[in-house]
Amino acid sequence: MRPDEFRQALSLLPATLHDRVRPLRRYVFRTNCPQCQRIGDAVTLALTAAHYDQLTSAGQLLDNATRLAAEHGPACRPQPDQERGRGQVEGWAATSAPVVAATDASWKGRAGGIGYVASDGRYGLRSRGTGRLDPTGVSRVLVNELRAVDFLLTAYPEPPAGMTVLVDSLAALRWLRRWQDGEVVAMPAGYSVRQRRWADRPTLVRLADRVSHRPDLAFRHVKGHSGHALNEAADGLSHMARRRVEETFDVRPRARALAEAFLRDWHASLTR
Repeated sequence: MRPDEFRQALSLLPATLHDRVRPLRRYVFRTNCPQCQRIGDAVTLALTAAHYDQLTSAGQLLDNATRLAAEHGPACRPQPDQERGRGQVEGWAATSAPVVAATDASWKGRAGGIGYVASDGRYGLRSRGTGRLDPTGVSRVLVNELRAVDFLLTAYPEPPAGMTVLVDSLAALRWLRRWQDGEVVAMPAGYSVRQRRWADRPTLVRLADRVSHRPDLAFRHVKGHSGHALNEAADGLSHMARRRVEETFDVRPRARALAEAFLRDWHASLTR
């Protein structure tokens, strides 16, 4: 359950259940602990039962979740869901041509989004906000353009040989090529490399190391808003992810439909 889904469900609960659910919130989010998952499943089922006015069942499920939480103790550290926001349009996965992909980022106010789409049908989008411990620094747009590239590359166990990555940010392109040439210590201005809570290494440190070992990856510039199908798709996905920070809508069918439409255009252009 996403944080926004939890907040929405919580707002609809009667007062008798609302105060019982709040202390159990931390168990709802993904961890590697089976006991935490059992507690979280019970809370999620209770919220679903309450949604359908099955308040007695909801109360019983919360009783069980509360008992399990008391036995288990504090919730374990949440783990990032690496598949969140990712998908694949079937039909182009088996193509023998080298993979071509585009990435993009969008930022407005305190809300951001990143997106990617690849010629083999893979696509992804992810939202991002800012907080007190935000490590981005002053190079916000640049850093998120680079995060989008990392989001793309981590969609694969190992990025395909000879893959071409299209970016519409010349600044991001220069950093990718610097890292590919071995300057992996250098980072954009203000970007913090302090230890992260949820990852072994900061995103850009990981990205720099990855591309430094992959001279076969080709990073190319594409002019934004020029009608390039893959770039337009990545742009649309990143904007959709940014809007998702402040608006409530089911992003999954929209993202898939957008990716599918632009991928169709891209593949059609190759046969003309």
